[in-house]
Amino acid sequence: MKQHVTVVAALQIASGALKILVAIIAFFAIVGGGLISGDVEAMAITGVVGPAVSFFLVMLAVPSILGGVGLLKGKAWARILVLVLSVFNLLDFPLGTMISLYTFWVLLHGETSALFNGKAVEAKQPAYN
Repeated sequence: MKQHVTVVAALQIASGALKILVAIIAFFAIVGGGLISGDVEAMAITGVVGPAVSFFLVMLAVPSILGGVGLLKGKAWARILVLVLSVFNLLDFPLGTMISLYTFWVLLHGETSALFNGKAVEAKQPAYN
């Protein structure tokens, strides 16, 4: 089950990195649009809107990255954070929904709970009489 937790952590980190990339692209698209127009009023508006939109997108990325890194380190708080983020990602149909369902399956599994509680999962031994 530990391999599945690693996959979920990688997906969270990749999701955060993608959001940061989108923030950078949005910044240059918005601010660049104002600069290209040559209109002073458009430049003033896009000079405020571009950084604001980019900041918002980066703030959405931070919890994903923190959750992914926390999962890799085996932190219990990261498990809760990623589960909460997955509830919101259910709406990102179809890819976000599939990733969220996989995340729920991995992080709510009994063996995963034992990993984050610091308890070793004992292998079931057949009973011999």
